[in-house]
Amino acid sequence: MTLIDGKATAAAIKQEIADEVAMIVAAGGKRPHLAAILVGHDGGSETYVKNKVLACEACGFKSTLIHMEDDITEDELLAEVEHLNQDDDVDGFIVQLPLPRHIDEQKVIMAIDYRKDVDGFHPVNVGRMAIGLPCFISATPLGILTLLRRYGVATSGKRCVILGRSNIVGKPMAQLMMQKSYGDATVTVCHSHSTTLREECRQADIIVAAIGQPDFVTADMVKEGAVVIDVGTTRVPDATRKSGYRLNGDVKFDEVSAKCSMITPVPGGVGPMTICSLMKNTLAAAKREYYQ
Repeated sequence: MTLIDGKATAAAIKQEIADEVAMIVAAGGKRPHLAAILVGHDGGSETYVKNKVLACEACGFKSTLIHMEDDITEDELLAEVEHLNQDDDVDGFIVQLPLPRHIDEQKVIMAIDYRKDVDGFHPVNVGRMAIGLPCFISATPLGILTLLRRYGVATSGKRCVILGRSNIVGKPMAQLMMQKSYGDATVTVCHSHSTTLREECRQADIIVAAIGQPDFVTADMVKEGAVVIDVGTTRVPDATRKSGYRLNGDVKFDEVSAKCSMITPVPGGVGPMTICSLMKNTLAAAKREYYQ
């Protein structure tokens, strides 16, 4: 069994990005600039944004964090989004989700200039991805694709089961894995109402688990030699940890790792690659690779 090390892979890619940024700046070019809007004081969101700021430093990017209180009005947040849309120095920006309940997340996503939407959530980017046009691809699916490629996982013609149908992971992952230029695989999407979920998983060469239920995928659901990608990051209580919790994946790691050919750990698998992919999208935005 091979452990797919997302942390080491992300570190290598960030160094590659940093080297390219250094050459761009040395040649008189503009340093890429990523901005992030964080609303409220959700612990998970604060950690994610902090890691994104650290990643910017590692890649040689300029970064700006705009922290707003959770009682901000929707109009005030939309005004800040428009300010970043108009700021020529900002190449790309994100609005960290989830947002407080009184704010319409989809309305905020729609307000972001798709040319700066490095999270890849805007309908223009989602639509372009679906038909195979150049665009910003949602960071987690892009990170998974990068891991599969860097570890030499054959995907063309293989059976791939996606567990979960979220707009952030499940749906875009399925689109990418079926496209000829990316996965070129035979794709099945399963979810909480799928009556044949276990049977589908047992036939899969590749399983991408993004269903949000700790230890959901067990050894009896995985065929010998399958590749298993665990996207789950649920906080579960753990009195032995200083934080009082640990991150748990959707896959029962001890059981499944003994049966599969490759697997991602949690933490240290898909998570670091998600942030790394955001950096790749930001560099692409700064270089105007997709949109002039």
